[in-house]
Amino acid sequence: MPANFPMKLLVFVGLSVPAVIAGFGPAASAEAQTTAAASIARDDDTPALPEDPAAVIAVVGQSEILWGDLEPKVDGQLNQTLERLGREYPESELAFARKQLARAALRQAIQIKMMREAFLLDQVAAESAEKRREVSDMMQKKAREMFFEIELKRLKERFETEDLTELDRKMREKGVSLRARQREFTDMMLGQLFMQNKVDKDPRVTIAEINARYAKQIERFRHGPKARWEQLSVLFENHPTRESAEAAIKDMGREAYYGGSMQGVARQRSEEPYASDGGVHDWTSRGSLASEALDEAIFSLPPNKMSEIIEDENGLHIIRVLERKPAGVTPLASVQEQIREQLKKEKMAVAQEKMLEQMRRRVPVWSLYPDDMPHAKPLRPTRVAGRENQPRR
Repeated sequence: MPANFPMKLLVFVGLSVPAVIAGFGPAASAEAQTTAAASIARDDDTPALPEDPAAVIAVVGQSEILWGDLEPKVDGQLNQTLERLGREYPESELAFARKQLARAALRQAIQIKMMREAFLLDQVAAESAEKRREVSDMMQKKAREMFFEIELKRLKERFETEDLTELDRKMREKGVSLRARQREFTDMMLGQLFMQNKVDKDPRVTIAEINARYAKQIERFRHGPKARWEQLSVLFENHPTRESAEAAIKDMGREAYYGGSMQGVARQRSEEPYASDGGVHDWTSRGSLASEALDEAIFSLPPNKMSEIIEDENGLHIIRVLERKPAGVTPLASVQEQIREQLKKEKMAVAQEKMLEQMRRRVPVWSLYPDDMPHAKPLRPTRVAGRENQPRR
């Protein structure tokens, strides 16, 4: 890495690393983020990016990924970032950023191809290569139909055009062609089909599991006293003198007392953030407020009675406590669904990790940057698509 590499550009490169394509889940995301961070942090002595768009930069199962598949996207991202940052950088620094973006894009492309290949393997099992091609062609045809029915419509709306030539031009300005997006969408649809067969999106969670988790995490559900209240406020910063602020809060208090509606007065005249909600503050734990004066009053005054004027460093306030709860433990019935969803996510993460491991074992990967993908093997950087006299891996 260049010694004085600009932090904004480096942060962008790091944030642009796609943790995983949509749906891969938290287990894969954590692994992807760790790998990406490590690759960016270490000195970069990896192979240079190819100049020929036809150069093969990865082989996933029986599919190739060409540099030309990724180059427009990478350069589009880099150019957009430079425009936002509004300054120029030395060529050496730009080259480093470009390579890191390319490695991130390649990682994502490999993941998509791996799921596509794994799905096709599931469909054909031990069938012949001819049968595999037949199934592949059939599934890709269906995925292409979905592209024209769903994704093309979305792209036309996003880029505000019905003309395909105009759409392609606008997309290329963003770093991807219409044809490339169609290929990517097709692969992603096949990958999603593979995931649907391997990961239950709604795993069963038993009452016994919920009870066990509740007992294990009981400290999470302990809480101190809580209260709900209504509030009228006048802020010192909005008034020229303390006297004028005091006059304003007294006037609001009289109107609320005799008119019978603190919430109505709050909506019309109160100066605190919850005024538009009628000054109503939902359940809040003791000790969580920035204002010690308000915190003390809320948890000591009798409920359903308007308070005297309360002063703190920000202004003057009148409150009415609506309801209070003592310290205790939130009952299981109140958090049962929350625990259920937590357990579902954990089960899905385990299933996703199992799926990923099975996929890595079944689908071999050769990459120009093998360190970026678990179990990947090095790919010779000289290989070019269509030149059969060159070694495949």
